[in-house]
Parts: sequence; structure tokens; C-alpha cells
Amino acid sequence: MSSVNNVDRFRQRLQEGKICVGTSVSLTDPIVSELAAEAGNDLVWIEMEHSYLDLRALLGHLAALRGTQAAPIVRVAWNDPVLIKPILDLAPAGIVVPMVCSGEEAAKAVAACRYPPQGIRGFGPIRNMYGIESMEEYLAIARQQIMVFVQIEHIQAVHNLDEILATPGLDGIVIGRNDLTGSMGKLGQHSDPEVLRTIDSVFARVRETELFLGASIGCNLETVKDWYGKGVQWFALGDDVVHFFEGAKAVADEVHALGENG
Repeated sequence: MSSVNNVDRFRQRLQEGKICVGTSVSLTDPIVSELAAEAGNDLVWIEMEHSYLDLRALLGHLAALRGTQAAPIVRVAWNDPVLIKPILDLAPAGIVVPMVCSGEEAAKAVAACRYPPQGIRGFGPIRNMYGIESMEEYLAIARQQIMVFVQIEHIQAVHNLDEILATPGLDGIVIGRNDLTGSMGKLGQHSDPEVLRTIDSVFARVRETELFLGASIGCNLETVKDWYGKGVQWFALGDDVVHFFEGAKAVADEVHALGENG
């Protein structure tokens, strides 16, 4: 249903080995997502774990991205079918479930996103059936309409990675670097040798599967080059608040410098 959420374009680019880039949004105004798409991003990471976005704000972002080339990827607040269900019914291209640490938890995340008999998702689509004439037609494509990613962001998840990767119905993995370092007692120590080895081991093991591999990090092009070479296929880089702050600060600093140098 690329006409609704661009999932077809996003998946095709990943399958063809093309890098996908995006940014994260957490502000409520949907024009932020529209601007991100107009800037040429392949995806927009809509943040619902660490933000004040509600379902009404989410709908605005999803609607703003319809008709663009960008796929809306929603990080949900928790691995809870009750929280996930209404988000699915608004038809994002994919969801990211945070802090998945075991195969059982990964299976729970997938089940929340699939209708019976493959899962436990309740039937009540809102935007999902646009352009579809029957329930039978919709159910035939529902599995492909929304991609499911789980986030590896705890050392326990690394220990259980093989069983997570073997989860039926899972589309991909997202690395969560900050919380991963925190679970290792090294919060924010991105250059620590043990941290680097751990992340590289995750990349290597995912590459042995057919799952897609993504990351949400700051705008560090050296890290992007390094991780892309190690198999990361899509990136959500920075966020709307940081982009606005850094752009506004750069202008303010330059203008202030004129007065100081005058």
C-alpha cells in the first residue's frame, strides 16, 4: 500500500541494497514530517517512546507523508499489544518495538502486528483499507503493509540475539546504541572497545540472516559510513528538535559575531 504509507518503496530499496536515510520527528506539527520528506528523506522516524506525541498528532504526521516518497516508521512506547494496536490501525509503514531482550518478547511484538492465526491483532483498520474493496483483499496484503522491527538495546538482547533473529514474521532489527551502552555500564561511551565489539557482533549476526538492519543515531557521517559498510541498510539521523536548534544557533552565532567583530 505505497499510496498510503510508501512501504513498497521502502522495502524495495532495502531489497535492492540501496541505503535509506531519514530523520526523527517528535514535535506535534505535521508540517515537520512534510518538510522532512520534501528534503529527500526515504523515511521519517515518528517518535512515540521519548516524546509527547499522541495518536492525534501521529495521524497528522502519517497524513502529511501520504503522497511523498518517505515511509513513516513509528517507534512505539513499549512492547504492549494494547499500545501497538491503534497505531497499526493508522497504517504506518513500519513500527519499531523498543527494548526487546528475548525471542519470546520478539514473538510477542510480531504477534501484536499480525491478524489470527499468525498473531493476535484485533480487526479494526482505519486507514489500512484505502483503495481496497473487500476484507479478503485487505487480509491478503495486510502482512506486507506494515513492517515489524525490534530494537536491540540491552546486553541481554545481545546474549539472546540468535533466538530473536529466528522469530517468524520479523522484518528487521534496529540497533539502540545508547541504552545498549547503559546496560553495559558504559552509558554514552560509544568509542569503548567492548561496546564497539558488541555492536559489530550484532551487525555480523544479522548479516547472516535475511532481516533488514537499521539504526537511529545522531548525524555523524563517519559512523554512517562505517556502519553502512558493516551491513546497516537504513538510518534515522538526528531529529527535528536538534536540526532546528543547530540551524538556528548557527545563524545566531554568525550574526552575533558580526557585532563582536565590528
